[in-house]
Amino acid sequence: MAGSSASSKENKMVIAVGCDHAGFILKKMVSEQLQAAGYIVMDLGTDSTVSVDYPDYAHAVAKAVSSGKAEKGIAICGSGIGMSIAANKVRGIRAALCATTEQAKLSRAHNDANVLALGARLTSPEDIRAIIEVWLNTPFEGGRHQRRIDKIEI
Repeated sequence: MAGSSASSKENKMVIAVGCDHAGFILKKMVSEQLQAAGYIVMDLGTDSTVSVDYPDYAHAVAKAVSSGKAEKGIAICGSGIGMSIAANKVRGIRAALCATTEQAKLSRAHNDANVLALGARLTSPEDIRAIIEVWLNTPFEGGRHQRRIDKIEI
């Protein structure tokens, strides 16, 4: 599928995807879902279930988004907590840990989240598919929410 995404590169969003060992299996499913929907996946690892340190991959995803190499990011670990904490240390990142479609919707509509953190051990694959779909298709509402976002970075 990697070859097929190159032809749609100028039309489709680049999404950076990264995980630690606990999220590796889910990362493959997420990448396939994104590619099937026509997104370009920037796979930032890890590439196995061998134990690694989640901050390395959270930072890689967050830096890809903050630098503009990717428009959005998805970071996956066992709970999603570590990834969201680490990703939020990168300036300009608003990572949201979402376990429901309502959280995904609100994280985009009200918080303009640009990184989605997911917990591979706590959220079912079916729920994760739905969360990603909602998260990618919910626009930021702006207005009073922009004023609040402007107050996040200090």
